Amino acid sequence: QVQLVESGGGLVQAGGSLRLSCAASGRTFSSYSMGWFRQAPGKEREFVAAINWRGDSTYYADSVKGRFTISRDNAKNTVYLQMNSLKPEDTAVYYCAIKLSHSGSYYSRNGYNVWGQGTQVTVSS
Repeated sequence: QVQLVESGGGLVQAGGSLRLSCAASGRTFSSYSMGWFRQAPGKEREFVAAINWRGDSTYYADSVKGRFTISRDNAKNTVYLQMNSLKPEDTAVYYCAIKLSHSGSYYSRNGYNVWGQGTQVTVSS
């Protein structure tokens, strides 16, 4: 069974940057696509970014395109989310997830099978 552990969240001022990490264990990490989602209080969990298993295709929500970058290091079993130009509306708990199937949408949370525990990101104005 794969396990995912996020880290790197915290409190940052608007315009600042954070880098989230998600370390995976228990399966062949390099065979699977990975995604980042976020959930703000009182809102649904929403897609942020995803990367395919090879690392050569990435997908972003319109709200973060041009500010966030997803990447992966298969040698370290880790996926990253570099977040720049942060805004107060980026405040949320951020979750990484693994997509065990090679079919289906990258954008839907239903396509992801295992989730991390989440890391809080708070952006002050």
